Amino acid sequence: MTMGEMIRMTMGDGQSIAVYHAMAEGERRGGVVLVQEIFGVTGHIREMADDFAAEGYEVLAPALFDREHPGFEASYTGSDFERAVELARTLHPFDLSLKDTQSCIDALRENGPVFVIGYCYGGSVAWAAATQLDGVAAASAYYGSMIPAFAEKAPPRVPVIAHFGRYDHGIPMEGVEAVIAKDFPLAQVYVYEAGHGFNSDRRKDYHEPSADLARDRTLTLFRENGG
Repeated sequence: MTMGEMIRMTMGDGQSIAVYHAMAEGERRGGVVLVQEIFGVTGHIREMADDFAAEGYEVLAPALFDREHPGFEASYTGSDFERAVELARTLHPFDLSLKDTQSCIDALRENGPVFVIGYCYGGSVAWAAATQLDGVAAASAYYGSMIPAFAEKAPPRVPVIAHFGRYDHGIPMEGVEAVIAKDFPLAQVYVYEAGHGFNSDRRKDYHEPSADLARDRTLTLFRENGG
């Protein structure tokens, strides 16, 4: 059952973009900004938002590429994949994703703690949110390829979990091990016996035991930090 709906929100630059909004079910624990993969606010992302809403969180999932490609929602192969890569790596500034995430945090923060969670591209955004953005209580970052580079620049300012797949061909384990070696006081880094995208049951590398464990760790993190 779909719990949320697409709404329009005005971001910090004055632009209006689509955002998937799911209200908390039952007693509200806090807010969650859920950051997409490169494929847009897909059925999987909306399902994840509904899942966190069912746990008591009000969720905002911004359509980050709406300025460049309104309504973008891609499959995982072929020309869709190529367009997703072009949007994420060439057409859409990463800093703008952070600013839109901040706008969503600001929209939620008056009503309790706000958490950030992201997958793939969004995983990099979630880690960066823990190092740069204001009003973040904690963050959970799934297989973000930019995390090793970000970890060289700044430590997390709030508690953050990073989830990686050991067999992720896009994120070399040397980079993951370098993040672990930093031993940041506020970071936990977990490596799962899985590949990239292990959290999504739409993808070939879906690994249910890893997805369930990462979800449990994420909810524990949120609840240990006010959620």
